Amino acid sequence: MIFKVGDTFSEQFVVSAEVHSQFIQLFKDKNPLHTDEAFAIAKGFQGRVMHGNILNGFLSYFIGECLPTKDVIIHSQEIQFKNAVYINDALDFTATVEGVYDSVNAVEFKFSFKNAASKVVAKGKIQIGLFK
Repeated sequence: MIFKVGDTFSEQFVVSAEVHSQFIQLFKDKNPLHTDEAFAIAKGFQGRVMHGNILNGFLSYFIGECLPTKDVIIHSQEIQFKNAVYINDALDFTATVEGVYDSVNAVEFKFSFKNAASKVVAKGKIQIGLFK
């Protein structure tokens, strides 16, 4: 197995205006919390809140492009959104191998996204399968 418990990976992702607008263009989610500055501020946020599922896209990129093998598939993922993400936030992503299951060729990671203030904005687990 190419992974072992404790292996840690990190990346940085930026929720740019382009990422935000392309997400809206692709998925048509124009909820005012994500698109209307005044609405979001009136609800107690600092500004427009970025779609949480943008982070799922970053997870997909991590699994598909950042691991030392391309022979992978996502089996399951769980994500908890803890704090709002705003336009142009730079997010530090860390994933640590929590379990290696040789008998079923699976690996489980615990991950988190932190903003520039080191505040956790999302965390969770993701399990992948490795092709033989």
